[in-house]
Amino acid sequence: MTALSPLSTETLRIGEREREYVLAVLDSQFRTSAGSSFTKRLEDLFAHTFESKYAIAFTNGTATMHAALAAAGIGPGDEVIVPPLTMASTSFAVLHAGALPVFADIDPDTWTLSPASVEERITPRTRAILPVSIYGLAPDMDGLMDIARRHNLFVLEDDAECFLGKYKGRMIGSIGDASSFSFQSSKHMTSGEGGMITTNDEQLATAIRRINSLGYAAVGAGKGKITRETIQDPLYGRHASVGYNYRMPELCAAVALAQLERLPELVERRALSARILGEAVGKAASAWLRPQAIPEGVTHSWWSYVLKLDRSDITWYDFRDRFREAGGDGIYAAWRLTYLEPAFRNGKFASHQSQLFEKGLCPVAETVQPHLLQFKTNYTDQEKVESQARILRQTIESFESQ
Repeated sequence: MTALSPLSTETLRIGEREREYVLAVLDSQFRTSAGSSFTKRLEDLFAHTFESKYAIAFTNGTATMHAALAAAGIGPGDEVIVPPLTMASTSFAVLHAGALPVFADIDPDTWTLSPASVEERITPRTRAILPVSIYGLAPDMDGLMDIARRHNLFVLEDDAECFLGKYKGRMIGSIGDASSFSFQSSKHMTSGEGGMITTNDEQLATAIRRINSLGYAAVGAGKGKITRETIQDPLYGRHASVGYNYRMPELCAAVALAQLERLPELVERRALSARILGEAVGKAASAWLRPQAIPEGVTHSWWSYVLKLDRSDITWYDFRDRFREAGGDGIYAAWRLTYLEPAFRNGKFASHQSQLFEKGLCPVAETVQPHLLQFKTNYTDQEKVESQARILRQTIESFESQ
């Protein structure tokens, strides 16, 4: 097995670099003249890393999607096609914008949004597609972008779980009209909470920035800070539009910048954990524990290592319980499909809503979701990963022998 580098404060989840940057913010006493320097550095480096012209920092990865949809002019009466297998925040953001989420089914092997199903769900009200890079795997972006071009649809990537993933040589986060990332605590890089939008469209970036920052006239695609000279005028018209206060705090930006500077290492550690766990699965992967299929030309970023349990005589709970009894850390379940969550099920969110949010809406997703076993990959201690892999192998063998 490939060895992780020796554990040190720099290789911990939060290390000395993060502490150094946070202390620099505290030492500034939050003076207005010193504010936003870390946010600016974070945005510039993020845009460069994700091969985009603009990056705009947010307080979280749900506000990012709301702002991008609103900036694209999507609102009441509009529909946005979303996958059901993901965190409900993706659909919440559509509702926050005043639009209606329309659920399309997933591919049975990659578990990402199916272009064929998307095509079937398009109506005259469809304005956008919001695909998710689930578990760290990009969806079929060529297929989705082709549909978007033919139907003149806005594409917003939800890449909360995909950092440094690639799709046919292109960086995930640079393909759609805009892309959303999350810095919530479970993500590849974190500031506790936070998010980022990337785009190559200057006009869209300016609109997003104004939604992010109270509609201030003085902000723009690459400018988030308002200078003292600008606002020290009693006749100055500050607000060009109505906006939200979605700006990332400077303390969070300091942590996020340190994490971004370490991102290749943080992503590689997850990839290594996934490889170690995959080795433990062995031949069972071709028989009754099926990993997420990775199409040719796509680089997975391994937010989680996920297996689909394909044995009718073993329940999800049977496997989880035996793994945990053997000393395993536990297994996360896939989210309940969004339209089957209590907040959505049988709900009516718009007068023109034609979908019934009930069982049968996305049959592939309904078949896949109850059988997904999600394993942690955010380990910094190789011995811990290898211990979990041995327990996983032991659990598999115990079922194979019965």
